[in-house]
Amino acid sequence: MTELGLFLSKKSVNRSDVSRKTGISKTRLSELTNNASTKLRADELYLIALAIDVEPCEVLKEVCKNLKIRME
Repeated sequence: MTELGLFLSKKSVNRSDVSRKTGISKTRLSELTNNASTKLRADELYLIALAIDVEPCEVLKEVCKNLKIRME
């Protein structure tokens, strides 16, 4: 499961409801939540955040929490 999938599960989000509210297909949401190689677009992140009534930055921080800059 991806970081987005874990975040949505932790929030007890109904993916069908998110799909209906955002226009993102259930298939696409399934890919975003289960397949680590699937890239989440900024517009999708924003719409998902609106649909679940959280700040987009909260979703972004959770999804990208493992990213670090390279130290020289």
